[in-house]
Amino acid sequence: MKNPESWGRYPKAAHHEVRPLRWRTDPLPQGDGRSMLPFGLGRSYGDSCLNDGGDLLVTEELKHLLAFDAERGMMRCEAGVTLDELLRFIVPRGWFLPVTPGTKFITVGGAIANDIHGKNHHRAGTFGCHVTKFELLRSTGERLICSPTENTAQFAATIGGLGLTGLITWAEFQLLRIENSMIDVEELQFANLDEFFAISAESDADFAYTVSWVDCLAEGPSLGRGIFMRGNHARGDSLSHRLHRPPRLGVPVEFPDFALNQYSIQAFNTLYYAKALEAFSRKIVHYDPFFYPLDAVNHWNRIYGRRGFFQYQFVIPFSGDRKVIREIFQRIAASGQGSFLAVLKTFGERRSPGMLSFPAPGLTLALDFANQGWETLSLFNELDQVVLATGGRIYPAKDARMPARVFQECYPRWEEFRQYIDPAFSSSFWRRVNSPV
Repeated sequence: MKNPESWGRYPKAAHHEVRPLRWRTDPLPQGDGRSMLPFGLGRSYGDSCLNDGGDLLVTEELKHLLAFDAERGMMRCEAGVTLDELLRFIVPRGWFLPVTPGTKFITVGGAIANDIHGKNHHRAGTFGCHVTKFELLRSTGERLICSPTENTAQFAATIGGLGLTGLITWAEFQLLRIENSMIDVEELQFANLDEFFAISAESDADFAYTVSWVDCLAEGPSLGRGIFMRGNHARGDSLSHRLHRPPRLGVPVEFPDFALNQYSIQAFNTLYYAKALEAFSRKIVHYDPFFYPLDAVNHWNRIYGRRGFFQYQFVIPFSGDRKVIREIFQRIAASGQGSFLAVLKTFGERRSPGMLSFPAPGLTLALDFANQGWETLSLFNELDQVVLATGGRIYPAKDARMPARVFQECYPRWEEFRQYIDPAFSSSFWRRVNSPV
């Protein structure tokens, strides 16, 4: 395997050795004093999946389904099984993932390590809320069965623990019963942030899934305009359990760095907002384009060029969120560094068992930015201060540059977490945010 990258392709890392794991029953390889880190499919955006100068333990061959209770919807599988592979098995049997992010090309181990969230967080919480147990292999050779009642501290540290507490070999989790593979979707165009908040408030009670695309470059009375999408699993089995198809399109080469700029992004945002020919529409769609629109294009990260890109995702509490989110959009628009992948939604009250889990009750915004060097990093430093001032936090799985001071303020349990890290495990991310402030 060539030297792996993160999905954002920044920062670069030179690993000493990339070691494929063959069997879950094997002991961990010894790195002659070098640190190691599990690596799934590399869909973390920043450096939480990288271990510069150390070893990576690639889990893609740990992909066996171990047990499935078709009546209760309980799944046990190895950590390298992907959500793509799970969907192909469970959907025809009337089950779905309890929580899914915006891509199905991640592993179960990665879903736990990053405690992924999705469009249904306001009801279902994070993936970790549905994990019943897993095996954690430590560098000492010790194998721990972790659950809400066994090795509970390691259970809490590993969910959202960024792969630092040891290797998850297998996991068991509860699935969601469905009647077919379709989603009943409504799309509503909103003209500004006030309209977003009104639609969001009325949607959470009736819709399992809610999310919005936002034009982050709109200003004035159109500040925060976008398209609100909400949906439920369709009822009845007449539409059958149709599976998703492999990606049909791809980006074969990196785009030139100048391809994404303020003007091209502004043009895209204007056209995308205008695509909603009516202010309201309703349709029945397959789960694949609803949950995973970007999966239709292989290597879409190449559109950002060789320098890569950043995703900046934060959550801020509901108190004062309107003022804060307006300020953030104003700063982004003023910077001229727009994002055409700007996703806005609310997180609910359900708490994750994870010690370092990212979601908290409030409003979350995720934005992709082309890497323009110090200009982009300077903008993030500004946004950090706005987020911290309101008691918010930044998502480690999407981060590639958060200073140690910011991480430690966002995650006050980080010192407690540190005692559960496997002494042979580390990552580029952890060395960055664990440094003295």
